[in-house]
Amino acid sequence: MLVVVTGWRNPLGVENPTSIDPRVAGAATLGWRSQPLCGWTCEICGHAKGHAIYFPAVTTNKTFDVAIVGAGVFGAWTACQLNRAGADVVLLDAFGAGNSRASSGGESRMIRMGYGADEIYTRMAQRSLDMWKERFAQHGPTAASLFQPTGVLWLARDNDPYCEATLELLRRCNVAHQRLERAELTSRYPQLKLGPVTWGILEPESGVLLARRAVQAVVAHAEAGGVTYLEEAIRAPAVDAHDRDNLNSLHTISGKEIFAKQFIFACGPWLPKIFPALLGQLIHITRQEVFFFGVPPTGAAGKAFGPESMPAWIDFNDLVYGVPNLDQRGYKLAIDAHGPQFDPDNGDRLASAEGLAALRHYLARRVPSLANAPVTETRVCQYENTSNGDFLIDRHPGWDNVWLVGGGSGHGFKHGPAVGEHVAALLLGKAEVEPRFALATKEQVQERKVF
Repeated sequence: MLVVVTGWRNPLGVENPTSIDPRVAGAATLGWRSQPLCGWTCEICGHAKGHAIYFPAVTTNKTFDVAIVGAGVFGAWTACQLNRAGADVVLLDAFGAGNSRASSGGESRMIRMGYGADEIYTRMAQRSLDMWKERFAQHGPTAASLFQPTGVLWLARDNDPYCEATLELLRRCNVAHQRLERAELTSRYPQLKLGPVTWGILEPESGVLLARRAVQAVVAHAEAGGVTYLEEAIRAPAVDAHDRDNLNSLHTISGKEIFAKQFIFACGPWLPKIFPALLGQLIHITRQEVFFFGVPPTGAAGKAFGPESMPAWIDFNDLVYGVPNLDQRGYKLAIDAHGPQFDPDNGDRLASAEGLAALRHYLARRVPSLANAPVTETRVCQYENTSNGDFLIDRHPGWDNVWLVGGGSGHGFKHGPAVGEHVAALLLGKAEVEPRFALATKEQVQERKVF
């Protein structure tokens, strides 16, 4: 619902200069708009009923310190970190934070610490989990549920180099974990039919982020701190602008011109559309299907697939992962192998019969009691993959003040806080580009190495 009151107040300490209802003609020029709230207290932002929020009006004569295109998890966290450092930031998104086209949309994302021997991502995941928890705690008890501490279970086999490397790295990084042998797995998780699985790794302090709502919470926090947030689509920067060392402004589809000193493009699968000559062959967008299966009614049978009894789990030998029944949406299952090429704007988001058949075949082998369970929901999202799965975080080669941030490659969501922190440090001159994230390392041929 939309709460409308007079005598407006806001969390930034900005006084309404005329004390008028912002709905009246001309009030928008003052930078005021009412805030939609979800009941008495918003689940997303935590503002009480009756609040209004001050959003600075965007005018063509204002120059922001930083303009960020894309309010997904990378863009939203970067906006928060730069705002915290004192920068005047504008954040834009064509369809809105956590929208159904976005790679940061959807219901849930796993946050795990294990990454084989890739210490850089384990360290980033550790930092990110702390930051997610801190942010949710700031929003109160409702927001705290946006992280579900389900634990994460790795299903491993004999002669499993990736899981063996994961186990060693978890030890070295002091990540809480347990090695479970087959008998212990069978005892703890009788819902799973193990087949060739002979051991596992449990990360008891890892879990699941409620993705769409989590991103919206971060954007709401950014707004409350003074970030200007606009649901606006931009036009790709003109090619002839490459004649200059710096980009001066962006133009929105609606006709606004946004001036800034620095620009960040964190727009996920739209990066190769905005910069086709540069990134069209370096970031590969793939179609990924997700299915939710109905679980038995409440009681012992139903609880067997809830977070109290079943962790999130991953099987990188089969490239499949599962998430327990959260918010009563059903048991989530998806194939992690890269799907066919996909267009984030015009791609059909109806799950395929072939995708369902493949998962039912897997369920019959791994979770047989759900083999014939009804499908309660489906999602079609996308991965924006670099050649090997490493992120892209680097300066645009044609503009000194433009940064490219993306290539989440199906594993990026959890790292949003650490990515935002790193990007902010780059812009503030406090960090150097990580060589693995450099544009120069991106290839045209896909050879996935990061999972």
